[in-house]
Amino acid sequence: MPLFQYKGRNQRGEAVRGHLDAASPDAVAGQLLNSGVIPIDIVIAQARADVFGAIRARLAASSKITLTDLALFSRQMYTLLKAGVPIMQALRGLHESTQNPALAKVISNLGESLDTGLDLTSAMRRHPQVFSPLYVNMVQVGETTGSMQEVFLQLALYLEREKDTRDRIKSATRYPTFVVAAILIAIFIINIFVIPTFAKVYAGFKIELPMATKILIASSNFTITYWPVMLFALVAAIFAVRSYVRTHEGRYRWHKFKLRVPVIGNIIYKATLGRFARALAVMMKSGVPLVQGMTVVSRAVDNDYISDRIVQMRDGVERGETIARTAAATGMFPSLVIQMIAVGEETGSVDELMFNVAEYYEREVDYDIRNLSTAIQPILIVFLGIMVFILALGIFLPMWDLVQVARKG
Repeated sequence: MPLFQYKGRNQRGEAVRGHLDAASPDAVAGQLLNSGVIPIDIVIAQARADVFGAIRARLAASSKITLTDLALFSRQMYTLLKAGVPIMQALRGLHESTQNPALAKVISNLGESLDTGLDLTSAMRRHPQVFSPLYVNMVQVGETTGSMQEVFLQLALYLEREKDTRDRIKSATRYPTFVVAAILIAIFIINIFVIPTFAKVYAGFKIELPMATKILIASSNFTITYWPVMLFALVAAIFAVRSYVRTHEGRYRWHKFKLRVPVIGNIIYKATLGRFARALAVMMKSGVPLVQGMTVVSRAVDNDYISDRIVQMRDGVERGETIARTAAATGMFPSLVIQMIAVGEETGSVDELMFNVAEYYEREVDYDIRNLSTAIQPILIVFLGIMVFILALGIFLPMWDLVQVARKG
């Protein structure tokens, strides 16, 4: 509705002015008379409405749809559909109650697409940046089988677990990243400020400096002289690496490298396999065929290296091999997990066993994260010890030589 600007007088004869949203000037006049205000002038505030519209549009464009938003949307859809609310009415209600402007816009677009005759799956495919292939395929199965509410429940549970897994990985990598950054900053400060001070002191004594001291001074001089070049090279290297990682080959190599990083790589590896197992179990439980489920999940694990192994498993299943045999051929899973998958195939409950596999890896990730500090402290201590040892040799050896010369004199 347009925004109107009005002027009037209240019951005491005082001048009042303000703004109201209404369908027409007559509607504004009616609202004012009902509130005891006699209207004098009513004009449309077009410029102000445009400003407000621009602000709302900018906020909607800048906001981001997170996993938490999608999980909440899925759980609300499950609750509404379970209560018997029609899907169009459910979308209208969620559009009005959603706090995220970007998600509200997407929900509005879904409703408009349904009004034109599209099904929900086709409407969601118009928003690939919001709804992943896994999400869309599960909704399609729900529409085909008439089990939409169960599908939205499974999606809500999966997205909540996915959010929890990503948060744990971030917490696992935050501490070592902070420590390494602090060490690099300390080295830079020592090179720029500390070592030059000692170099001036040693230059005044005109003595032969030890090799360790010469190396430190040369390193400091190089840093002071060429730090702009070093900074430019660092920024250029970062942009080059990021550009390479955006390519198919670069992304594959980067994802493979992440899994081989000491300590942290093992956590990422287990978390990714847990994500794969849970996603496949959710899709199978929702009625998605195994081969189609593996195809979709291979694009949802967010790691090209493991995705390639999942595709190998899918190709093996298409050839008639068992899941356990194809899983063993990839080398991704330990023997315990392969035995669990084999039991699931024999009993016809692969989805339940895949849930067990996911829980197994999630427990492993929890344990590794709790013990991350204990595992990484020795590496950091050794690194810090080597750095302190080199600095001590370079700075204090000349002092020792000066003391020896003074004693002989």
